[in-house]
Amino acid sequence: MPADNTNGNNGLYDVTILGAGPTGLFGAFYAGMREMSCKIIDALPEAGGQLTVLYPEKLIYDVPGFPKILAADLVKEQMEQIDRWKPKLCLDERATKLYHVEDHWVIETQRAKHHTKTVVVCAGVGAFSPKKIGIEHVDNYPGEGVHYFVKEKAIFRGKRLLIVGGGDSAVDWALNLKDYAKHITLIHRRDQFRAHPSSVAELKESPVEIKLFYELKDVHGDGQIIGATIFNNQTKQDEQIEVDDVLLNLGFNADMGPIRDWGFETVGRRYIKTNIRQETNLPGVYAAGDIAATEGVEPLNLIVMGYAQATVAVNYAYTYINPGAKAFPGHSSEKTL
Repeated sequence: MPADNTNGNNGLYDVTILGAGPTGLFGAFYAGMREMSCKIIDALPEAGGQLTVLYPEKLIYDVPGFPKILAADLVKEQMEQIDRWKPKLCLDERATKLYHVEDHWVIETQRAKHHTKTVVVCAGVGAFSPKKIGIEHVDNYPGEGVHYFVKEKAIFRGKRLLIVGGGDSAVDWALNLKDYAKHITLIHRRDQFRAHPSSVAELKESPVEIKLFYELKDVHGDGQIIGATIFNNQTKQDEQIEVDDVLLNLGFNADMGPIRDWGFETVGRRYIKTNIRQETNLPGVYAAGDIAATEGVEPLNLIVMGYAQATVAVNYAYTYINPGAKAFPGHSSEKTL
């Protein structure tokens, strides 16, 4: 069990992790492995980040050890993994300020001031919102049937579903929902997908109807969608199709929010720049996961990369607190779990 050097609820912690997504949760696990007192802060009311908010019922295939696992179940497993260390979990708290006082850092939220020796920022893509399609009647449809997120797959059971998009989300949802929906049509404005090649190959072998060079023009219905107008952007011809629901997977607008003003060296509007130790330009502050851009390495926004980066960040945070200590903690098999 990590040593309790926190001096109460808001005492001085060894490490505070910003973000309770999969990267942050694994970072908390590894902090426990190093016997570091740990606190996790997240603006959302539940742990899990995008896995909980955007696609709890989506199957994930690229997490080591699981041939496939529902996003919600992965969060559940990770929460169980960190439970033995009992990190302090502060949910529904939005971090607004980060500053240094004396020999440690202070993170301010709308509820409290959190004191910590080190910080690991695992804030994912930051604040995010779905990209709208830019069609007034679709973006603000006065009824049911237009979706940007999938919280429950069951709502599509037996429905005629139109999916718009050509990235991983669109392709993954087409595959995840093909056994729920009565019929799925996927339209994409180009003939090249931005999804994983193996998923695209599976999609082409599935019963999903794929229409390339097509875009959504409008939806129709009186409170509940009954159809949509799509058009071929090569021939400019319209086509009417019968649908019950439309799922728009057009990507997300991401913003660091207050983090941008904390003094980090950044890459574009989305990433905090780090070195190979996941160190930022602020001493004792690290970044891992989708928000981190390691110098000289193209970002790979994968859960497994977040796990690796969180492990690196926490181990070097340990050496920051304990000068002269080794970053490598030994193998987990050497510990009694």
